[in-house]
Amino acid sequence: MQTGGGYTRTWNSIRNSTVAVLLQFVSLLVGFFSRKIFLDYLGTEVLGLNSTASSLLGFLNIAELGIGAAISVTLYKPIFQEDRKSIKEIVALQGWLYRKIAWFIIIGSAVLMCFFPRIFAKMELPMWYAYATYAVLLFSSLLGYFVNYKQILLSADQKEYKIQFSFRFISIFKLVAQALAVKFLAHPYIWWLALEVLFAITASFFLNKVIYKDYPYLKGSVSDVAELRHKYPDVVTKVKQLFFHKIGGFVLTQTSPIIIYAYASLTLVALYGNYLIITNNLNYLLGAMFAGLGGSVGNMIAEGNRPLILKVFKELFSSRFLAVMVSSICIWFLADPFISVWLGAEYLLDRTTLLLIIILFFLGAMRSVVDTFINSYGLFQDIWSPIAEAVLNLGFSIGLGYFYGLHGILLGVMISQLLIIFTWKPYFLFTKGLKEPVWVYVLLYAKHLLAGAITFFIVRAIIGFIPIDPAAGIWQFLLYASIVFVCCALILGGLLYATEFGMRSFVKRMLTITSLIKE
Repeated sequence: MQTGGGYTRTWNSIRNSTVAVLLQFVSLLVGFFSRKIFLDYLGTEVLGLNSTASSLLGFLNIAELGIGAAISVTLYKPIFQEDRKSIKEIVALQGWLYRKIAWFIIIGSAVLMCFFPRIFAKMELPMWYAYATYAVLLFSSLLGYFVNYKQILLSADQKEYKIQFSFRFISIFKLVAQALAVKFLAHPYIWWLALEVLFAITASFFLNKVIYKDYPYLKGSVSDVAELRHKYPDVVTKVKQLFFHKIGGFVLTQTSPIIIYAYASLTLVALYGNYLIITNNLNYLLGAMFAGLGGSVGNMIAEGNRPLILKVFKELFSSRFLAVMVSSICIWFLADPFISVWLGAEYLLDRTTLLLIIILFFLGAMRSVVDTFINSYGLFQDIWSPIAEAVLNLGFSIGLGYFYGLHGILLGVMISQLLIIFTWKPYFLFTKGLKEPVWVYVLLYAKHLLAGAITFFIVRAIIGFIPIDPAAGIWQFLLYASIVFVCCALILGGLLYATEFGMRSFVKRMLTITSLIKE
């Protein structure tokens, strides 16, 4: 197999993606079955409590300040140069910073839990449920700060698949064990919590074995770790910049369940969470398909070949758009029948809510291409943008939520994404990173959206002739879903291949890699 820089990076990405997709697909199937069991035996309020507790913990995790992203960017060059001394020092600096953050989270959590009787006043469950749930989630989170932080080196070194093996396999076994315990054992929620802790420890153990096998030179301490801040000033600078981006990210991803709970109930949080299970799993699947791109793109940018960088950006944009638009169209036609077959018609939300969820899914999933390049360039100096995003998100979500309920909350999130993620971030990347005219991106996106719209209307016309009720049963749903998916993929894929250089270049790259592997 050819080992040139471009094809080596592509091969690493393919390997990462293949492993991640296979494991994510198995995890997705297990997740849907376990969710059904959890709903039947634990109830919607317990699952709503989990979502709300996760959001509260996410608030304290803002203290991470984006250290991981800053460390990742700093690692690209020494990895490219095989500078083991610098790699060890940078990872040691990350560990030192993470330990300080972990203690802040512990203290903050102790203070936050004092207010649980007020926060969960509307909850009908015993109050110990809230304390125990939060404590278990906190423990799993702290393992990332004290033990698992070295995994950043695997990601930066294009070995994402090893993280997937360590974590995803154990996550799958955890869900199976929890589902069986909840269904067959007494005190099911206690078992759920205990298994969450046990498998978190197990995953950390295996992950660290993998890390030290690949990077044995990480063993042993580094003297004067605190002084490394002065040796690597870029880390401190980027951490300060990323702090604001972390705030924007938290508000975008974590506040909706809290606001929904404030205006409604844990039950509505759980109903909304069922749809998020679908979109989140699709996001994870998409993330798995493009796993390891950060390291590959960072390695490519370190070489500094600008024409190649723009070419790869177009390839990734076209391939990502194909996957995201096909997923979005499928959600529109398949989400409701899937919920009906999976959980029952009583768990359905209205079509307006579904449309808003799909738009948010599309915007969130498509941003990853721009984000990958921004992170690889280390472009974090636009600290005003996450602040504006957070203010817009909270302001519109709370204001519109007051008048329009769930629709208003989701609409508020959508407005902030359109203004910052959809508009500003691409402009920032093209002017400061790629150094290309912005109209290149605008035209690229407009042509792709037109192809997506044409695909939607063609598929809608085709399925109007299909005499199948997808909500009638699992086999009817699977047949119907297969038809919808194949139609979407073939029509949109054909349109993009005929009109977009990026798609043709991506297909050519994949065919070349396939032929090299066969040789």
